[in-house]
Amino acid sequence: MTARADRLAELLAERELDALVVSDLVNVRYLTGYTGSNGVAIVGRDLRVFITDFRYVEQAERQVQGFELRQGRLDLLGDAAKLLGGRVGFEDQHLTVRQHERLSDSAPGGVELVASGGLVERLRAVKDEDELRRIREAAEIADDVYEHIVSRGLVGRSEREVAVDLEHQMRLRGAEGPSFDSIVASGPHGALPHAEPRPEPIARGTLVTIDIGCRVDGYCSDCTRTFATGEIPDEMRAVYDLVRSAQEEALAAVRAGAECKAVDAVARGRIEAAGHGERFGHGLGHGVGLEVHEGPRLAASAEGRLEAGNVVTVEPGVYLPGEFGVRIEDLVVVTEDGPEILSRFPKSLIAVGE
Repeated sequence: MTARADRLAELLAERELDALVVSDLVNVRYLTGYTGSNGVAIVGRDLRVFITDFRYVEQAERQVQGFELRQGRLDLLGDAAKLLGGRVGFEDQHLTVRQHERLSDSAPGGVELVASGGLVERLRAVKDEDELRRIREAAEIADDVYEHIVSRGLVGRSEREVAVDLEHQMRLRGAEGPSFDSIVASGPHGALPHAEPRPEPIARGTLVTIDIGCRVDGYCSDCTRTFATGEIPDEMRAVYDLVRSAQEEALAAVRAGAECKAVDAVARGRIEAAGHGERFGHGLGHGVGLEVHEGPRLAASAEGRLEAGNVVTVEPGVYLPGEFGVRIEDLVVVTEDGPEILSRFPKSLIAVGE
């Protein structure tokens, strides 16, 4: 954790900031190791202070590394403000107007508060080996859960029953729980990219899209597979083959230095050429780490380039309203030589019956 705070201090120097008040709890955890629900970290060139209230002091003593521990009140920003001086950044994308007023009103005279959101997220985008270990483990558990789904069957079970079952299986295999609400969407319901599982039973002769992820030591995985429930029409198989080829072509473009929007364009161009461009309405992928959606983004509007150590999804989809949908998603680590694919469950169209 000390190295992460040191790297943040280097970014502060680039921005000519004397300190940063870190209030977002995900960012606080990244910098300090703290997993409680109330905590603030202050990082400066020679300043490392963590503040929490009475309820979490003992927990912080066990978890927080490289920071001076202080006990504050339930409203920690007022306590943090008294330690500030000079030009101080705050996480404007996370701080409410009322919280900013509290910070400003409590700060000593002469303190200049500067909107500085995104600095910790910039560091989080490039994972270290410890983070990658946890993400790999989360991805392995998701693979095992898919194996369970195939052995257990889909036909006749409700989407909701399948979703509850697979989340239970995650926990049995050592996950803290799902990293997001699982998606199980069959038939026409699969045309909704973020469909919620229904009580309706899964029918034969259709497609079922299942999108799952689990959390290990705070770190997420994310993987989507689309299954057949027996024989399916040729149109469904053709769309599946299209999405799979677009996904594999985009995977081949993932490497350090690649433009994020250019990787998206690989899959998008393939789907547009097949006449389904309007049916692929979301970005190709997103970063995954302590949050299941973080930087960098792979999308037509995305800026920047991929860096070694990024962990991203590659998940093209085609969604035909009222008919069916197909999405295939792998979780990958970006390297200098290409993608390290963490999602190992097969992408061939697997038929899953009762």
